[in-house]
Amino acid sequence: MSESDVKPVKAGQLKVGNYIVYDGEVYTVKTLTSSKAGKHGHAKVRMTIENVFTGGKKSIVTPTDDKYMQPIVEKKAAQVLSVTPDSIQLMDQESYETFETPIPHDEGLENLESGEFVTVWYVIGKRVIRERRADAGSSAQDY
Repeated sequence: MSESDVKPVKAGQLKVGNYIVYDGEVYTVKTLTSSKAGKHGHAKVRMTIENVFTGGKKSIVTPTDDKYMQPIVEKKAAQVLSVTPDSIQLMDQESYETFETPIPHDEGLENLESGEFVTVWYVIGKRVIRERRADAGSSAQDY
């Protein structure tokens, strides 16, 4: 993970739906509540986060001034070339590079077949399939 892959953000500035890097993995903020500072304490943020790659959930309580890294997510279109029991081979629709990703855990992404088009996220040096696409003609940025 390099500095160009992430940017710093304070916990108090996060919103539901934002992405953060926590323990070297990318998480989506699912719930977020904040409490006011006490007489001698600091304001706190309670958040539930979900791992983008595995779907695992965690709860965090942290001061609002704590900094987290927010990953830069690059979305690209890809075509499914082949499906094996462990992974899916894809081809980037811009560079025509071929690569493999793990089979996604999300509902609606099971049973991918050769020839289908998907949106792939490039985030902190990893690739993950995030959604099925209707066709190859539209840009991944349209979604």
